[in-house]
Amino acid sequence: MKLKALFLNCTLKKSPKTSNTEAFIEEAEKVFKDLDVYTEIVRVVDHDVKFGVTSDEENGDEWPKILKKVKTADILILATPIWRGDRGAVAKMVAERFDGIMEEGSEENGQFPTYNKVAGVMVDGNEDGAKKAISSMVFDLSEHGFTVPVNGFCYYVGEAGPGPSYIEAGGNKHEFTNNMMLLMAHNLVHLAKTLKENPYPTDVKKLEEKAKEMSK
Repeated sequence: MKLKALFLNCTLKKSPKTSNTEAFIEEAEKVFKDLDVYTEIVRVVDHDVKFGVTSDEENGDEWPKILKKVKTADILILATPIWRGDRGAVAKMVAERFDGIMEEGSEENGQFPTYNKVAGVMVDGNEDGAKKAISSMVFDLSEHGFTVPVNGFCYYVGEAGPGPSYIEAGGNKHEFTNNMMLLMAHNLVHLAKTLKENPYPTDVKKLEEKAKEMSK
């Protein structure tokens, strides 16, 4: 069963500038390829993604192109640097754009197109804030219809206080980070295979009607 994993690199740096987040992703790519998973990286800031909460803000908005890739992937990994103790602005913008998914329920049962897809989170930086960023991102992904497995995240921040970032600090040799990366990848792949074989039976439309009856 061939799976596809899509990484959205939410760095604030446009190509070809060096991105520590990209270097972190490339280490994760190696793990997924060892698990026979096809991978692709999209650096969000290289595209003209508009601010908004729909799936298409028009006027040259390139989010629909990225969203199409999300819809054809089995696994989504959001990767962001830390800025001022939390996820960066691009990662927040991506979360806002995913709100549009909630208006795309299927005619049959109302499930979002993200149902039966799994998601994980990667965070890197040279200061504290990884767990805060992860918690916000995991909640958003779940609300937007993705399934997050146990240990579905990994991060690198180095020592406390501002210091060298992932590349300069040799983060790829950090045992704790690498262990989390392995757990994330293996659990994402397992869950993606499980959902392909046993998709959610949830009928969102019927449950919405039931909720209305319960609330009278």
